[in-house]
Amino acid sequence: MKKQKIYLAGGCFWGTEKYLQTLEGVLDTTVGYANGNTEQTDYEAVCSGSGHAETVEVIFDSEKISLSTLLEEFYQTIDPTSHYRQGMDVGIQYRTGIYYVEESQKEVIAASLKELQKQYQKPVVVENLPLQHFCMAEEYHQDYLTKNPNGYCHINIEKIVKDKINALPLPEVENILFSFMKEHFKWINILGFFIGFVIGLTQALIVFFTGV
Repeated sequence: MKKQKIYLAGGCFWGTEKYLQTLEGVLDTTVGYANGNTEQTDYEAVCSGSGHAETVEVIFDSEKISLSTLLEEFYQTIDPTSHYRQGMDVGIQYRTGIYYVEESQKEVIAASLKELQKQYQKPVVVENLPLQHFCMAEEYHQDYLTKNPNGYCHINIEKIVKDKINALPLPEVENILFSFMKEHFKWINILGFFIGFVIGLTQALIVFFTGV
């Protein structure tokens, strides 16, 4: 395992965090506020224009998911040409950005954004900057959509996942379905064995104590 850390600002951090958590190779996420006018802040100050961006700290295993691939996934959740707005959320805190902590990441990000620009006529406005500071958000923001499954999310995560599956070659889709069925049938078989064991044990005890 080779751990790396990157900070991604993609609008409201609830949805960004939730989507990133679905990716294989992402080990941990924390939502917070990055690169504002002060090192420490809170949600109220951010909404009042402190200059911070709602950001997700992402710890990932680069042996399972490269930074380039992680960024490609991130791009699916944003409009990279929109300045200070994602979905219905408007304000400086909703700007998009990639904030790095290792100098070697800067070139990878720049190359990735260059490729992204080829897909758009309008300029891509995603920031590529070193992380100046990151302040962890309040606890109720952490894993918000896991705690509140019906909460607000500006990202259509189901559509992104569906589009990704539809874009896969048929053999890969079959492999995904086979792995899913294999894993779930394994637990069904275990559960069936356990239920059969309990029924058999119950019958044996009835016979033992009643002689029937």
